[in-house]
Amino acid sequence: MTRASQPWHIVKQSTLHGTGVFALRDIPAGTRIIEYGGKRITPEQADELHPTDPDDPFHTFFFSLSSGKVIDGGNRGNDARWINHSCGPNCEAQESANGKRVYIKALVDIPADTELFYDYGLVMEGRITKKLRAQYLCLCATPECRGTMLALPKKKP
Repeated sequence: MTRASQPWHIVKQSTLHGTGVFALRDIPAGTRIIEYGGKRITPEQADELHPTDPDDPFHTFFFSLSSGKVIDGGNRGNDARWINHSCGPNCEAQESANGKRVYIKALVDIPADTELFYDYGLVMEGRITKKLRAQYLCLCATPECRGTMLALPKKKP
């Protein structure tokens, strides 16, 4: 296997939360690391599937697309579903121009054996209450941590 065909990542136990994805080798900034894989379903189908784990009802592998579809990483998904959230991420999720695919891209140079993170920025309808924020608790502990995986409304200047 040539170096160019080797994967950029490896899945293993995370010290932050459960399973995580780590750089298998140094990843240069701007590298497309992996596509977020899974079955494409409608938002209604996603609502019918949620929650999948009654003991952890706020944990899913859903990724909403601008095309109106949802990627269900729990069904035919790949390693990308194990990338954890951070409010100070080293990666970002980039949607394709047609709104049908999502790629995880390095924001900065990532040294080998570093865990990969992107900001989930989960969007919820309605008011973001303290209870809702706690249900999507963030564990990243970065200086930028907002305490939740939810995307919070911008504060007015």
